[in-house]
Amino acid sequence: MEKTIYFAGGCFWGMEKVFQIVPGILDTTVGYANGNTENPTYEEVCTDTTGFRETVKVLYDDTMISLNELLDIYFLCINPTVKNRQGNDIGSQYQTGVYYTNEEDLEILQTKFDEEKEKHFAFEVELSKLKNFYDAEEYHQDYLIKNPNGYCHITTEEMEAVQQYLKSR
Repeated sequence: MEKTIYFAGGCFWGMEKVFQIVPGILDTTVGYANGNTENPTYEEVCTDTTGFRETVKVLYDDTMISLNELLDIYFLCINPTVKNRQGNDIGSQYQTGVYYTNEEDLEILQTKFDEEKEKHFAFEVELSKLKNFYDAEEYHQDYLIKNPNGYCHITTEEMEAVQQYLKSR
């Protein structure tokens, strides 16, 4: 069955790249989630005044990959101990978070969040219902496919960890 979940993990280019290699992912769209304006532009989001998070909308087939597995992959690629930052990217738009639309997902999400909190001295990842989502501009979509040498805050080691995880499941 097709399901949707939203991941904010710093710059959305890298997060999208991660999920694009995962079997069972049907589509990814980068955009802006949970802000306080309508139809924001990238420039507006970067002002730290809109409340939006750079986010990847992930459409997946839950008969091929579970929400729990997607969360495992997500947590391999973020530093959950920092607020408004991932790698060299600093600002509220880079805040990590997982946003859901299906109330049935909340129990799975909360269980995984509780497990992750136990692993870290600080835990700054948001978990909330999706309030809104606006697609980012076209040049942001599939950015690292179009620009293979483009900037990505997700390290080679993190990408390798995801690939190892996928092989081991």
